[in-house]
Amino acid sequence: MANLTIKELPDDLYADLKRSAAENRRSIAAQATVILERALGRRSGGEVDVLARARALRERSDVRVTQDDIRAARDEGRA
Repeated sequence: MANLTIKELPDDLYADLKRSAAENRRSIAAQATVILERALGRRSGGEVDVLARARALRERSDVRVTQDDIRAARDEGRA
């Protein structure tokens, strides 16, 4: 893998990146990689795995949730 050095990165931008990394429980380098992948229209490996697992579960399941089910659940208990 290649390494990237960013020179003269503004302090506030670095602070935002650091905060974002902490919120997502990633290292700063991993967070920067995810941001670059998204900016370049790519999905990270983790997102691809999650989507693949979700599709596999959906195919195996006989449970189907309709828009009417979602509306009814949302509206339940509302006056």
